[in-house]
Amino acid sequence: MVEEHTPALSETLDSAMGLALSRANHASSSTLKRGPSPSFEGLEEDVRRKRFKDDVELDMALTVADAPRFDNQCLAEDLAQELQCGCCAELVYRPVVVSPCQHFFCGSCCVLWIRNGGTNCPACRGASSYVTPSRPLQSIVDLLLRTDPSRTRTERERIQADEVYKAGSSMRIPTPREASPEPNLNQNADYAQPCPHCAAGNPYGWRCPQPIVDFSVDPELAWHLDDGAPPGHAYCGNCENLLALRAPVTSKCDFCQVSFCGIGVQGRCIAAPLAAQHPHNMSDVGDLIQSAEVYECFDSNIVEVEIMLDYLSTQQLNPKHIYREVVSHIQSLNNNFKPLFDQDLFVDIHSVAGGVDENPEAPRSRICRLCASEVLLWGLRGWWIRERQKGFLDEAIANRPDCPDGRSCTRQKDLGHTKECA
Repeated sequence: MVEEHTPALSETLDSAMGLALSRANHASSSTLKRGPSPSFEGLEEDVRRKRFKDDVELDMALTVADAPRFDNQCLAEDLAQELQCGCCAELVYRPVVVSPCQHFFCGSCCVLWIRNGGTNCPACRGASSYVTPSRPLQSIVDLLLRTDPSRTRTERERIQADEVYKAGSSMRIPTPREASPEPNLNQNADYAQPCPHCAAGNPYGWRCPQPIVDFSVDPELAWHLDDGAPPGHAYCGNCENLLALRAPVTSKCDFCQVSFCGIGVQGRCIAAPLAAQHPHNMSDVGDLIQSAEVYECFDSNIVEVEIMLDYLSTQQLNPKHIYREVVSHIQSLNNNFKPLFDQDLFVDIHSVAGGVDENPEAPRSRICRLCASEVLLWGLRGWWIRERQKGFLDEAIANRPDCPDGRSCTRQKDLGHTKECA
């Protein structure tokens, strides 16, 4: 959760410089690389503060190596607090600054915020246009880490962050979507409301052959929800709003038979071509780490999962890459997706009802995000077995013998056993 009191860049620099000035006034002169400038003598506090701030900023711009080393642990602690990312609450990594409000975050945190639909600053929620990397903040962070290396992010965290955000790159924050229309005070929750294609002259260029009658216009002809979905309509599997089944933007998943409106949430309210879909909640390696279902795929063999996750990070592979290879492998089999349907993997995975699979033998060409996740998890273990044979793993790991008991082994949670056998 984003903290509302996240400091802006200018506030953080002022605070850091104020702390440095306060510490400098009480520090021994022997700890300074040079004595205080005579030009500071006799000046008012505000002037001295500004002069000191300008000098420190200039030193940082020239080189981090020339900046004074913070020997005071309290000062390092104070700086670390000031330099916390407003999203992850950790020491900022690859800092970026949001304009115009100047709040700062880890580059990867800001990317994930935008990917998840963010259209403003994560901290103040103010209107924002673009995000740029911050060299001054990076200089302060580098200096702090030189003084206290223990604050460095773990290697895995850095690898995951670098997969999400390329250091030094800028990005734009998407323009917010149009505000929702004012609620209709005459609306009756027991009756269906017109879908986006029901109204004449709608912006989508197509109108329903059987438009839904608005209850507020004609209560007698309104469609009661107890009668199910209105003729020619269904509910979107993602946003759950009514949609027109024959509208050009409507798509249907060939696996769960649920339809999607293509309007509510771009990129999510859609059944995309099989190889182009993105598995739900599986954006990067971090999502796999947090998924209990991944460990279930390996019968809770933690050691094997950790080896696979390290391999994915080293090879810079993401879940979508695995999903595509799993799909390709399944399509190469004689029975294709039949084993997955036999296990009822695609039944009742949405909160809305799906249609009827009119031809179970028909090729499967479109898939929704939830079904894509089911395909990925179903084939993950087999993919890893095939991937281990490519020769990229360390010899000591690759040469571990397969457990003779296979998936029926009762020692999957025995760390000693899992380290000896694959």
